Amino acid sequence: MPVQQVFKRYEKKYLLTADQEKKLLEAVDGRMIMDQYGEHIICNIYFDDDIFSLTRHSLDKPLYKEKLRLRTYGVPEDENHTAFVEIKKKFDGVVYKRRVSMKLKTAEKYLYEGIHPKKDSQILREIDWFLKLHAPVKPKVVLTYKRRAFYEKDFPDFRMTIDRDITCRYDDLDLKHGVKGEKLLADGISLLEIKIPGKMPLWMSKLLSELKIFPASFSKVGTYYKSTPELNRIVK
Repeated sequence: MPVQQVFKRYEKKYLLTADQEKKLLEAVDGRMIMDQYGEHIICNIYFDDDIFSLTRHSLDKPLYKEKLRLRTYGVPEDENHTAFVEIKKKFDGVVYKRRVSMKLKTAEKYLYEGIHPKKDSQILREIDWFLKLHAPVKPKVVLTYKRRAFYEKDFPDFRMTIDRDITCRYDDLDLKHGVKGEKLLADGISLLEIKIPGKMPLWMSKLLSELKIFPASFSKVGTYYKSTPELNRIVK
């Protein structure tokens, strides 16, 4: 199956208690199916400049924002692990994600040393432009979490993910060093994201209302930035 490189969708976020998560999963059982990967670890490095301009801009809730990250599925065992270089943009509530896959060592040489991958593509040219526009961006935050992803049986484009054990660090920016750092959420709290190409299905809207699950404005990196004095010093 080819790896999806381009996404366009709405993404809604909700913070769940353990009880809400249990009741939600019971209610969608049989209608939404966990994907083939089960619960798995996602590892990310987010890029920014030394004063976190992209992060601070995102926290201002602008009409348009964008971010760059390096992602792996699972903790990389070596530099040949498959990695994804991704640009994620949000405009007027719609999320656009464009990504390209390559070996981790190729991605690191590209993002850290400016050595361009041998194969070119339209998405790589967009990433080139991002790097030029926001120069100098550097690896700034490692963010990892355990994710379960689900899709609706009769409408696979309707998806939801549940993330737990969200962990962040601003030092030791090597994905191969695994999951360590500060926990972002209290024990028992998880992050639900609902990903839809258009309007929320009515049955899901009703279910969320019944379970008193309400939308939350939540950015993983933004939350970590605000809660970490070493990162959020006022720049004069």
